[in-house]
Amino acid sequence: MGFKIEMKLSALAAAIFSTAFALPASAAPAAPAETFPGAPGVITLSGKCAKLVVAKFDATKGCKNELASVTLANGTVTFIFTSDGKALGFQGDGSGIKPASNGNARLPLSLVTTGVGNKMTGEVKVAGFCTFGNPYSGKPIAIECTAESKDSSFTGSFRTGGQLVKKGK
Repeated sequence: MGFKIEMKLSALAAAIFSTAFALPASAAPAAPAETFPGAPGVITLSGKCAKLVVAKFDATKGCKNELASVTLANGTVTFIFTSDGKALGFQGDGSGIKPASNGNARLPLSLVTTGVGNKMTGEVKVAGFCTFGNPYSGKPIAIECTAESKDSSFTGSFRTGGQLVKKGK
């Protein structure tokens, strides 16, 4: 993406794409029948990446029009944006998901993870949140994430087209 941030390796971050985690049922919205982020695994949403910025570097132009939502067994939820083969994940504890306005939910963030391809190898402690709707509603939804570390800021914005999502393991 053209940005450099000093980060330490993390076994948890490296396992993001290979490990499945479960979100407690009490943190998930009640309706419709399918919830989001949902059960363990990976969900891929298609749509439009509207914004992806790391510090002062705007990676929106290369941002892929897919977003991955990874839910781990310990309740960790990560929304992963990709741009030019690099990945930026907004990560938080799914048990902290709370209702937000307009039928959306809000995930408090604790980490931003980075990587190349399917390997997430770096992490930065942050404060922030992601606000999102339920893509199973059949309507377009937005996923908007903002986070700040002591040295940088991170922003990601994605809008689905209302299509069904792809589930993976």
